[in-house]
Amino acid sequence: MDLQKNNIKEVTIGAYASDGNGVARIDGFVVFVKGALRGETCLVRILKVLKNTAYAKIEKVLVTSPHRAEPVCPVFGKCGGCDFMHMDYEEELALKRERVQDALTRLGGSDIRVSAIQGADEIYGYRNKAIYGVSDSGGRIITGFYRGRSHDVTEVGECAIQADFSARAVAAVREWMDEYGVAAYDEKSRIGSIRHVFCRYAFGTAGGQVAVVSAVKDIPEADALVRKIREKCPETRGILLNVNKSAGNTVLAGDFYTLYGDEHLEDTLCGNAFRLSPQSFYQVNRAQAERLYELALDMAGLCGKETVLELYCGAGTITLCLATRAKRVIGAEIVPQAVENARANAERNGVKNVEFICADASDTAEKFAAEGLTPDVVVVDPPRKGLAQGVPSAIASMSPERIVYVSCDPATLARDVKIFASLGYALSRAEAVDMFPRCAHVETVVKMIRQ
Repeated sequence: MDLQKNNIKEVTIGAYASDGNGVARIDGFVVFVKGALRGETCLVRILKVLKNTAYAKIEKVLVTSPHRAEPVCPVFGKCGGCDFMHMDYEEELALKRERVQDALTRLGGSDIRVSAIQGADEIYGYRNKAIYGVSDSGGRIITGFYRGRSHDVTEVGECAIQADFSARAVAAVREWMDEYGVAAYDEKSRIGSIRHVFCRYAFGTAGGQVAVVSAVKDIPEADALVRKIREKCPETRGILLNVNKSAGNTVLAGDFYTLYGDEHLEDTLCGNAFRLSPQSFYQVNRAQAERLYELALDMAGLCGKETVLELYCGAGTITLCLATRAKRVIGAEIVPQAVENARANAERNGVKNVEFICADASDTAEKFAAEGLTPDVVVVDPPRKGLAQGVPSAIASMSPERIVYVSCDPATLARDVKIFASLGYALSRAEAVDMFPRCAHVETVVKMIRQ
Protein backbone atom coordinates (compact mmCIF):
# COMPACT_ATOMS: atom_id res chain seq x y z
CA MET A 1 0.00 0.00 0.00
CA ASP A 2 1.22 3.48 -0.86
CA LEU A 3 0.64 5.35 2.39
CA GLN A 4 1.33 9.05 1.95
CA LYS A 5 1.30 12.26 3.96
CA ASN A 6 -2.16 13.87 4.30
CA ASN A 7 -4.00 10.61 3.53
CA ILE A 8 -7.20 10.29 5.58
CA LYS A 9 -7.64 6.77 6.96
CA GLU A 10 -10.07 5.01 9.28
CA VAL A 11 -8.22 3.06 11.97
CA THR A 12 -8.94 1.14 15.16
CA ILE A 13 -6.56 1.71 18.06
CA GLY A 14 -5.34 -1.62 19.39
CA ALA A 15 -2.62 -0.67 21.88
CA TYR A 16 -0.51 2.10 23.37
CA ALA A 17 3.06 3.12 22.62
CA SER A 18 5.51 3.78 25.47
CA ASP A 19 4.68 7.50 25.38
CA GLY A 20 0.93 6.83 25.62
CA ASN A 21 0.07 7.51 21.99
CA GLY A 22 -2.43 5.16 20.40
CA VAL A 23 -1.17 2.46 18.04
CA ALA A 24 -3.00 1.28 14.93
CA ARG A 25 -1.97 -0.79 11.89
CA ILE A 26 -2.52 -0.04 8.22
CA ASP A 27 -1.35 -2.75 5.80
CA GLY A 28 1.91 -3.49 7.57
CA PHE A 29 2.51 0.04 8.84
CA VAL A 30 2.51 0.75 12.56
CA VAL A 31 0.71 4.07 12.92
CA PHE A 32 1.12 6.20 16.06
CA VAL A 33 -1.88 8.42 16.73
CA LYS A 34 -1.46 11.18 19.31
CA GLY A 35 -4.35 11.43 21.76
CA ALA A 36 -6.14 8.26 20.64
CA LEU A 37 -7.36 5.72 23.20
CA ARG A 38 -7.29 1.95 22.98
CA GLY A 39 -10.48 0.57 21.46
CA GLU A 40 -11.40 3.77 19.62
CA THR A 41 -12.14 3.95 15.91
CA CYS A 42 -10.90 7.20 14.39
CA LEU A 43 -10.48 9.03 11.13
CA VAL A 44 -6.84 10.13 11.14
CA ARG A 45 -4.67 12.30 8.94
CA ILE A 46 -1.22 10.91 8.12
CA LEU A 47 1.45 13.44 9.12
CA LYS A 48 4.69 11.56 8.47
CA VAL A 49 5.57 8.28 6.75
CA LEU A 50 8.77 6.33 7.43
CA LYS A 51 9.88 2.88 6.24
CA ASN A 52 7.55 0.78 8.41
CA THR A 53 5.92 3.35 10.67
CA ALA A 54 3.78 6.44 10.32
CA TYR A 55 2.50 9.24 12.53
CA ALA A 56 -1.01 10.63 12.43
CA LYS A 57 -3.41 12.97 14.18
CA ILE A 58 -7.10 12.52 14.90
CA GLU A 59 -9.53 14.17 12.50
CA LYS A 60 -12.63 12.63 14.09
CA VAL A 61 -13.38 10.00 16.72
CA LEU A 62 -16.00 7.64 15.30
CA VAL A 63 -16.21 5.20 18.23
CA THR A 64 -15.28 6.71 21.59
CA SER A 65 -13.60 4.81 24.43
CA PRO A 66 -15.50 4.77 27.74
CA HIS A 67 -12.19 5.87 29.29
CA ARG A 68 -12.02 9.16 27.35
CA ALA A 69 -12.21 12.21 29.64
CA GLU A 70 -12.46 15.96 29.24
CA PRO A 71 -9.11 17.60 30.12
CA VAL A 72 -9.29 19.90 33.14
CA CYS A 73 -6.46 22.08 31.77
CA PRO A 74 -7.12 24.68 29.03
CA VAL A 75 -3.59 24.30 27.58
CA PHE A 76 -3.46 20.50 27.59
CA GLY A 77 -1.82 19.44 24.34
CA LYS A 78 -0.02 22.78 23.95
CA CYS A 79 2.09 22.73 27.11
CA GLY A 80 4.70 19.96 27.22
CA GLY A 81 3.80 18.94 30.77
CA CYS A 82 0.87 16.51 31.02
CA ASP A 83 0.17 13.57 28.70
CA PHE A 84 -2.94 11.77 29.93
CA MET A 85 -5.63 14.31 30.79
CA HIS A 86 -7.71 12.96 27.89
CA MET A 87 -8.23 9.61 29.66
CA ASP A 88 -9.55 8.58 33.07
CA TYR A 89 -7.14 7.55 35.82
CA GLU A 90 -8.08 3.87 35.62
CA GLU A 91 -6.86 3.69 32.02
CA GLU A 92 -3.74 5.70 32.82
CA LEU A 93 -2.73 3.22 35.54
CA ALA A 94 -3.38 0.25 33.26
CA LEU A 95 -1.28 1.86 30.52
CA LYS A 96 1.63 2.50 32.87
CA ARG A 97 1.65 -1.01 34.35
CA GLU A 98 1.58 -2.49 30.85
CA ARG A 99 4.42 -0.19 29.79
CA VAL A 100 6.63 -1.50 32.61
CA GLN A 101 5.60 -5.10 31.88
CA ASP A 102 6.36 -4.72 28.18
CA ALA A 103 9.80 -3.24 28.86
CA LEU A 104 10.82 -5.98 31.28
CA THR A 105 9.53 -8.73 28.98
CA ARG A 106 10.58 -7.42 25.57
CA LEU A 107 13.75 -5.49 26.44
CA GLY A 108 14.75 -7.18 29.68
CA GLY A 109 14.11 -10.75 28.58
CA SER A 110 12.33 -11.49 31.87
CA ASP A 111 9.17 -13.52 32.42
CA ILE A 112 8.47 -11.83 35.78
CA ARG A 113 4.99 -10.35 36.17
CA VAL A 114 4.62 -6.74 37.30
CA SER A 115 2.43 -7.59 40.24
CA ALA A 116 0.81 -4.19 40.80
CA ILE A 117 0.88 -0.46 40.26
CA GLN A 118 0.22 1.77 43.26
CA GLY A 119 -1.98 4.65 42.16
CA ALA A 120 -2.09 8.04 43.82
CA ASP A 121 -4.89 9.21 46.12
CA GLU A 122 -4.54 12.73 44.67
CA ILE A 123 -3.93 13.15 40.95
CA TYR A 124 -4.00 16.97 40.94
CA GLY A 125 -2.10 19.57 42.97
CA TYR A 126 0.52 17.01 44.02
CA ARG A 127 3.77 18.38 42.54
CA ASN A 128 5.99 20.06 45.13
CA LYS A 129 8.40 21.51 42.55
CA ALA A 130 7.76 23.76 39.56
CA ILE A 131 10.21 25.38 37.14
CA TYR A 132 8.55 28.12 35.10
CA GLY A 133 10.09 29.51 31.95
CA VAL A 134 9.95 33.30 31.57
CA SER A 135 9.52 34.92 28.18
CA ASP A 136 8.49 38.10 26.38
CA SER A 137 5.43 37.74 24.18
CA GLY A 138 4.79 40.89 22.15
CA GLY A 139 6.07 43.13 24.90
CA ARG A 140 4.21 41.25 27.62
CA ILE A 141 5.90 39.07 30.26
CA ILE A 142 4.55 35.52 30.29
CA THR A 143 5.42 32.55 32.47
CA GLY A 144 4.70 28.90 31.88
CA PHE A 145 6.20 25.66 30.64
CA TYR A 146 8.00 24.72 27.46
CA ARG A 147 5.99 23.30 24.59
CA GLY A 148 7.09 19.75 23.80
CA ARG A 149 10.51 19.49 22.09
CA SER A 150 10.99 23.25 22.08
CA HIS A 151 12.07 26.22 24.16
CA ASP A 152 8.88 28.12 23.40
CA VAL A 153 7.05 29.03 26.60
CA THR A 154 3.36 28.12 26.73
CA GLU A 155 1.65 30.59 29.03
CA VAL A 156 0.16 28.82 32.05
CA GLY A 157 -1.86 30.41 34.82
CA GLU A 158 -2.81 27.84 37.44
CA CYS A 159 -1.33 24.43 36.62
CA ALA A 160 -3.63 21.59 37.65
CA ILE A 161 -0.85 19.29 38.91
CA GLN A 162 1.29 21.91 40.70
CA ALA A 163 0.93 23.08 44.27
CA ASP A 164 -1.12 26.27 44.58
CA PHE A 165 1.93 27.93 46.17
CA SER A 166 3.83 27.79 42.88
CA ALA A 167 1.13 29.59 40.89
CA ARG A 168 0.94 32.41 43.45
CA ALA A 169 4.73 32.75 43.64
CA VAL A 170 5.29 32.99 39.90
CA ALA A 171 2.42 35.50 39.60
CA ALA A 172 4.21 37.68 42.15
CA VAL A 173 7.44 37.56 40.12
CA ARG A 174 5.54 38.41 36.95
CA GLU A 175 3.89 41.43 38.63
CA TRP A 176 7.28 42.64 39.87
CA MET A 177 8.75 42.38 36.36
CA ASP A 178 5.83 44.30 34.86
CA GLU A 179 5.90 47.03 37.51
CA TYR A 180 9.64 47.68 37.38
CA GLY A 181 10.30 46.96 33.71
CA VAL A 182 12.46 43.91 34.35
CA ALA A 183 13.20 42.16 31.06
CA ALA A 184 12.92 38.45 30.37
CA TYR A 185 16.12 36.76 29.17
CA ASP A 186 16.29 35.99 25.45
CA GLU A 187 18.26 32.83 24.68
CA LYS A 188 19.14 33.85 21.12
CA SER A 189 20.36 37.40 21.74
CA ARG A 190 21.44 36.63 25.34
CA ILE A 191 19.91 39.97 26.35
CA GLY A 192 17.65 40.46 29.37
CA SER A 193 17.74 39.10 32.89
CA ILE A 194 15.03 36.76 34.26
CA ARG A 195 15.24 33.22 32.86
CA HIS A 196 13.21 30.96 35.17
CA VAL A 197 11.31 30.86 38.44
CA PHE A 198 11.95 27.80 40.61
CA CYS A 199 9.32 27.01 43.25
CA ARG A 200 9.28 24.25 45.86
CA TYR A 201 6.55 23.61 48.40
CA ALA A 202 6.93 21.35 51.45
CA PHE A 203 3.61 19.60 52.05
CA GLY A 204 4.88 18.16 55.32
CA THR A 205 5.73 21.53 56.88
CA ALA A 206 3.47 23.84 54.83
CA GLY A 207 6.36 26.08 53.76
CA GLY A 208 7.65 27.26 50.39
CA GLN A 209 10.84 28.36 48.65
CA VAL A 210 11.33 30.53 45.56
CA ALA A 211 14.50 30.92 43.49
CA VAL A 212 14.48 33.57 40.76
CA VAL A 213 16.98 32.59 38.06
CA SER A 214 18.63 35.60 36.42
CA ALA A 215 21.41 36.08 33.87
CA VAL A 216 22.62 39.12 35.85
CA LYS A 217 23.22 39.74 39.55
CA ASP A 218 22.06 43.34 39.68
CA ILE A 219 18.29 43.10 39.44
CA PRO A 220 16.24 46.23 40.16
CA GLU A 221 14.14 46.60 43.29
CA ALA A 222 15.04 43.28 44.92
CA ASP A 223 13.26 44.43 48.09
CA ALA A 224 10.07 44.93 46.12
CA LEU A 225 10.42 41.40 44.68
CA VAL A 226 10.68 39.97 48.18
CA ARG A 227 7.73 42.02 49.35
CA LYS A 228 5.48 40.90 46.49
CA ILE A 229 6.30 37.21 46.92
CA ARG A 230 5.70 37.39 50.67
CA GLU A 231 2.40 39.21 50.17
CA LYS A 232 1.07 36.56 47.81
CA CYS A 233 2.80 33.66 49.59
CA PRO A 234 3.04 34.33 53.34
CA GLU A 235 4.16 30.71 53.87
CA THR A 236 7.44 31.44 52.02
CA ARG A 237 10.47 30.37 54.08
CA GLY A 238 13.16 31.59 51.71
CA ILE A 239 13.66 33.65 48.53
CA LEU A 240 16.88 33.19 46.54
CA LEU A 241 18.50 34.77 43.50
CA ASN A 242 20.35 32.32 41.28
CA VAL A 243 22.74 34.05 38.87
CA ASN A 244 22.99 31.71 35.90
CA LYS A 245 25.14 33.08 33.08
CA SER A 246 25.60 29.76 31.29
CA ALA A 247 24.45 29.19 27.72
CA GLY A 248 23.25 25.63 28.34
CA ASN A 249 19.90 24.14 29.35
CA THR A 250 20.72 23.76 33.05
CA VAL A 251 18.18 25.80 35.01
CA LEU A 252 20.06 26.15 38.31
CA ALA A 253 23.73 26.95 37.76
CA GLY A 254 26.17 29.50 39.09
CA ASP A 255 25.93 31.37 42.39
CA PHE A 256 23.03 31.67 44.83
CA TYR A 257 22.24 34.74 46.95
CA THR A 258 19.68 34.73 49.73
CA LEU A 259 17.26 37.65 49.41
CA TYR A 260 15.03 36.60 52.29
CA GLY A 261 14.81 33.92 54.97
CA ASP A 262 16.52 30.54 54.83
CA GLU A 263 18.47 29.19 51.86
CA HIS A 264 17.09 25.73 52.69
CA LEU A 265 13.55 24.41 52.89
CA GLU A 266 12.57 21.81 55.47
CA ASP A 267 10.13 19.00 54.81
CA THR A 268 9.24 15.69 56.43
CA LEU A 269 9.26 12.35 54.65
CA CYS A 270 8.83 8.85 56.10
CA GLY A 271 9.13 10.25 59.63
CA ASN A 272 12.42 12.09 58.97
CA ALA A 273 13.05 15.82 58.60
CA PHE A 274 14.96 17.02 55.52
CA ARG A 275 16.59 20.34 54.71
CA LEU A 276 16.70 20.88 50.97
CA SER A 277 18.69 23.28 48.82
CA PRO A 278 17.22 24.11 45.39
CA GLN A 279 19.77 21.80 43.71
CA SER A 280 18.89 18.82 45.92
CA PHE A 281 17.01 15.99 44.26
CA TYR A 282 13.73 15.39 46.04
CA GLN A 283 10.78 13.40 44.77
CA VAL A 284 8.09 15.74 43.42
CA ASN A 285 5.21 13.71 44.87
CA ARG A 286 5.69 13.40 48.64
CA ALA A 287 2.74 11.07 49.30
CA GLN A 288 3.75 8.62 46.58
CA ALA A 289 7.43 8.91 47.53
CA GLU A 290 6.58 7.48 50.94
CA ARG A 291 4.89 4.52 49.24
CA LEU A 292 7.84 4.11 46.87
CA TYR A 293 10.41 4.10 49.68
CA GLU A 294 8.38 1.72 51.82
CA LEU A 295 8.24 -0.64 48.85
CA ALA A 296 12.02 -0.39 48.33
CA LEU A 297 12.55 -1.03 52.04
CA ASP A 298 10.30 -4.09 51.88
CA MET A 299 12.22 -5.49 48.91
CA ALA A 300 15.55 -4.88 50.66
CA GLY A 301 14.44 -7.42 53.28
CA LEU A 302 16.50 -5.96 56.13
CA CYS A 303 16.57 -7.34 59.69
CA GLY A 304 19.11 -5.04 61.37
CA LYS A 305 22.34 -6.94 60.68
CA GLU A 306 23.05 -5.86 57.09
CA THR A 307 25.50 -3.47 55.47
CA VAL A 308 23.75 -1.57 52.68
CA LEU A 309 25.32 0.48 49.88
CA GLU A 310 23.10 3.05 48.15
CA LEU A 311 24.20 4.64 44.89
CA TYR A 312 22.68 7.90 43.58
CA CYS A 313 21.48 8.68 47.10
CA GLY A 314 20.64 12.38 46.59
CA ALA A 315 19.83 14.15 49.85
CA GLY A 316 19.61 10.82 51.67
CA THR A 317 15.85 10.32 51.67
CA ILE A 318 15.99 6.57 50.95
CA THR A 319 19.25 6.22 52.89
CA LEU A 320 17.69 7.31 56.17
CA CYS A 321 14.76 4.93 55.62
CA LEU A 322 17.20 2.05 55.07
CA ALA A 323 19.10 3.01 58.23
CA THR A 324 16.05 2.24 60.39
CA ARG A 325 16.40 -1.46 59.57
CA ALA A 326 20.09 -1.95 58.68
CA LYS A 327 23.27 -2.11 60.73
CA ARG A 328 25.22 0.24 58.44
CA VAL A 329 24.29 2.26 55.32
CA ILE A 330 26.71 4.01 52.95
CA GLY A 331 25.28 6.54 50.48
CA ALA A 332 27.09 7.87 47.42
CA GLU A 333 26.11 10.93 45.37
CA ILE A 334 28.00 13.11 42.86
CA VAL A 335 26.28 16.45 43.64
CA PRO A 336 28.22 18.15 46.49
CA GLN A 337 25.26 20.18 47.76
CA ALA A 338 23.12 17.05 47.96
CA VAL A 339 25.83 15.26 49.97
CA GLU A 340 26.04 18.22 52.36
CA ASN A 341 22.25 18.09 52.74
CA ALA A 342 22.36 14.32 53.29
CA ARG A 343 24.93 14.58 56.08
CA ALA A 344 23.01 17.40 57.74
CA ASN A 345 19.77 15.43 57.42
CA ALA A 346 21.31 12.39 59.11
CA GLU A 347 22.60 14.55 61.96
CA ARG A 348 19.30 16.37 62.32
CA ASN A 349 17.41 13.09 62.63
CA GLY A 350 19.97 11.55 64.99
CA VAL A 351 20.85 8.75 62.57
CA LYS A 352 24.30 7.43 63.49
CA ASN A 353 24.66 4.35 61.29
CA VAL A 354 24.96 6.16 57.93
CA GLU A 355 27.82 7.78 56.06
CA PHE A 356 27.86 9.70 52.81
CA ILE A 357 30.55 10.13 50.18
CA CYS A 358 30.65 12.55 47.26
CA ALA A 359 31.59 10.47 44.22
CA ASP A 360 30.33 9.17 40.91
CA ALA A 361 28.35 5.92 41.20
CA SER A 362 30.69 4.04 38.86
CA ASP A 363 33.81 5.17 40.73
CA THR A 364 32.20 4.36 44.09
CA ALA A 365 31.19 0.84 43.07
CA GLU A 366 34.62 0.09 41.59
CA LYS A 367 36.44 1.56 44.61
CA PHE A 368 34.40 -0.44 47.12
CA ALA A 369 34.76 -3.61 45.07
CA ALA A 370 38.53 -3.12 44.95
CA GLU A 371 38.59 -2.57 48.73
CA GLY A 372 36.69 -5.79 49.28
CA LEU A 373 33.51 -4.22 50.65
CA THR A 374 30.81 -6.87 50.65
CA PRO A 375 27.43 -5.22 51.21
CA ASP A 376 24.49 -7.51 51.83
CA VAL A 377 22.19 -5.26 49.82
CA VAL A 378 22.86 -2.62 47.14
CA VAL A 379 20.15 -0.04 46.42
CA VAL A 380 20.31 2.13 43.29
CA ASP A 381 18.09 5.05 42.32
CA PRO A 382 19.67 6.38 39.10
CA PRO A 383 18.48 9.18 36.80
CA ARG A 384 16.44 8.43 33.69
CA LYS A 385 19.46 7.26 31.69
CA GLY A 386 19.90 4.34 34.10
CA LEU A 387 23.14 2.97 35.51
CA ALA A 388 26.40 4.27 34.06
CA GLN A 389 28.51 1.84 32.09
CA GLY A 390 30.53 -0.37 34.42
CA VAL A 391 28.29 0.10 37.45
CA PRO A 392 26.42 -3.24 37.14
CA SER A 393 29.65 -5.26 36.87
CA ALA A 394 31.20 -3.34 39.77
CA ILE A 395 28.10 -4.02 41.91
CA ALA A 396 28.10 -7.70 40.96
CA SER A 397 31.80 -7.99 41.86
CA MET A 398 30.86 -7.13 45.47
CA SER A 399 28.47 -10.12 45.51
CA PRO A 400 25.52 -8.58 47.40
CA GLU A 401 22.71 -11.01 48.17
CA ARG A 402 20.07 -8.60 46.89
CA ILE A 403 19.90 -5.58 44.57
CA VAL A 404 16.97 -3.16 44.81
CA TYR A 405 16.62 -0.94 41.76
CA VAL A 406 14.38 2.15 41.89
CA SER A 407 13.77 3.38 38.35
CA CYS A 408 12.03 6.28 36.65
CA ASP A 409 12.43 4.83 33.13
CA PRO A 410 11.21 1.32 32.26
CA ALA A 411 13.43 1.03 29.16
CA THR A 412 16.74 1.71 30.91
CA LEU A 413 15.59 -0.42 33.86
CA ALA A 414 14.96 -3.33 31.49
CA ARG A 415 18.35 -2.85 29.86
CA ASP A 416 20.10 -2.94 33.23
CA VAL A 417 18.04 -5.92 34.44
CA LYS A 418 19.23 -7.86 31.41
CA ILE A 419 22.85 -6.93 32.20
CA PHE A 420 22.45 -8.03 35.82
CA ALA A 421 20.95 -11.33 34.62
CA SER A 422 24.15 -11.99 32.66
CA LEU A 423 26.10 -11.27 35.87
CA GLY A 424 24.17 -13.82 37.91
CA TYR A 425 21.29 -11.77 39.35
CA ALA A 426 17.73 -12.94 38.69
CA LEU A 427 14.73 -10.62 38.77
CA SER A 428 12.36 -11.86 41.48
CA ARG A 429 9.82 -9.07 41.99
CA ALA A 430 8.61 -5.92 40.22
CA GLU A 431 6.04 -3.29 41.19
CA ALA A 432 5.19 0.09 39.69
CA VAL A 433 4.32 3.27 41.57
CA ASP A 434 2.55 6.19 39.90
CA MET A 435 4.61 9.15 41.07
CA PHE A 436 3.45 11.39 38.22
CA PRO A 437 -0.33 11.25 37.66
CA ARG A 438 -1.42 12.73 34.32
CA CYS A 439 2.19 12.50 33.02
CA ALA A 440 3.86 9.72 31.04
CA HIS A 441 6.65 8.87 33.48
CA VAL A 442 6.29 5.97 35.89
CA GLU A 443 8.46 4.70 38.75
CA THR A 444 9.29 1.03 39.23
CA VAL A 445 10.94 -0.90 42.06
CA VAL A 446 12.47 -4.29 41.33
CA LYS A 447 14.29 -6.84 43.42
CA MET A 448 17.13 -8.99 42.06
CA ILE A 449 18.64 -11.95 43.88
CA ARG A 450 22.10 -13.44 43.47
CA GLN A 451 21.93 -16.92 41.96
